[in-house]
Amino acid sequence: MPRPRVILLRAPGTNCDEETAFAWEKAGAKVEPVHVNRLIESPGRLAEFQILTIPGGFSYGDDLGAGRILATHLELALGAELTRFHDRGGFILGICNGFQVLVRAGLLPGGIRDRPATLAHNESGRFEARWVKLAPTPGLSPFVRFDEPIELPVAHGEGRFLTSMADDLDRLTTTGQVVLHYCDQQGRPTESYPANPNGSPGGAAALCDPTGRIMGLMPHPERYVEPWHHPRWSRSKARPKQGDGMRIFTAATTAWQ
Repeated sequence: MPRPRVILLRAPGTNCDEETAFAWEKAGAKVEPVHVNRLIESPGRLAEFQILTIPGGFSYGDDLGAGRILATHLELALGAELTRFHDRGGFILGICNGFQVLVRAGLLPGGIRDRPATLAHNESGRFEARWVKLAPTPGLSPFVRFDEPIELPVAHGEGRFLTSMADDLDRLTTTGQVVLHYCDQQGRPTESYPANPNGSPGGAAALCDPTGRIMGLMPHPERYVEPWHHPRWSRSKARPKQGDGMRIFTAATTAWQ
């Protein structure tokens, strides 16, 4: 089977690149970390890859807002190449800070560029680091091909997804672009804290563009790829063979095989 090539985009302040590379390799992909400055120097290199991933962290220290500086680099220096990459069928994944970058670069949610969205400060007013339960909406995105709830950790201060118009979120939900929702123990999308750690309306935790091939999520799938990554693993009667985060990486690599 062919192994998709993943370009893992790094920037000053990125700190989840090694874990994300491990997850992609475990899922069967070939990974190459590339600093954003090197890609700006040779943007044609994107043609060598099938999947672009922007991992989590605090790119450029989030000095002007989470993900804003890296988003500006992508939009101004790499916008045309990213469009070509996407048009030829490339997948783009943004995790946490990477999700913030995709939103601020205008790549997500897509289709309503003149009515932008943002990831605002958590409603709690503080950084949230906790495990959450997520209900998937499979169908549109190749990253989400499972239908049972999963658990993943979050760690962010700006994760509340907001749209400029109230009905935009309804439309995104109806079209299946909200691919993961924060949910309660019964698997129902929730806006209640702490199950919803940031106060996102409708429990929106992950979105994709209208093609499904660009996806951003606030939870960290790369932090739960082995079963023992879960804090309750040793006390659980059910011992899974892999962590829930692997479902996202495996789904994408399988889509290319």
